[in-house]
Amino acid sequence: MELRRVTPQPPPADAESASITPQGLREQYESGATVAELVAASGLSYGTVLNRLREADTVMRTSWQTRRMRDGQARRNLAARLRRLYEQQGATLTELAVAGSVTRRAARRLLIEAGGTPRTTQQTLRIRSAANAARRKKLALSLRARYEAGATVPDLSEECNYSIGTVYRLLHQAGTRMRPKHNHGPARTPRKRS
Repeated sequence: MELRRVTPQPPPADAESASITPQGLREQYESGATVAELVAASGLSYGTVLNRLREADTVMRTSWQTRRMRDGQARRNLAARLRRLYEQQGATLTELAVAGSVTRRAARRLLIEAGGTPRTTQQTLRIRSAANAARRKKLALSLRARYEAGATVPDLSEECNYSIGTVYRLLHQAGTRMRPKHNHGPARTPRKRS
């Protein structure tokens, strides 16, 4: 029996075209293509496509995430929900990605599709700090009301799970008139001196 030497076939001329580079495959995948569709379009093996996607640090989807992403109405609903979270609650793109079970890039694309405009990091920080300041003021006023009704600073500290120093700071920010030490009753009006 004679053994014939088999010479491997050279890869197709377009094997390294932009569409089948790791980054090109990732962009197609993140636009909604499945791995099977990438295999069919590129002529690469299933394992090679997966390896190139991993090489490009692609976050892989489950089949239900792909179906949801490709379904037109579901995609519009998801985009609208992400836009509401982004604009009304000040969510970041990373938080949108978690809420939508998509990548950060896909969340950004969905936000834009829904008519939203991505913010800069500074804009997000301003929104967050304003919301935190409003929450802190509301907490400070609530602590003040309970303190003036007779609660002690240690009691308030334990209830709110804040340090005693933080409770004192919040009470001062709310303009609370502090009781003398060891006086655990309601705040009294000062006596007039003659």
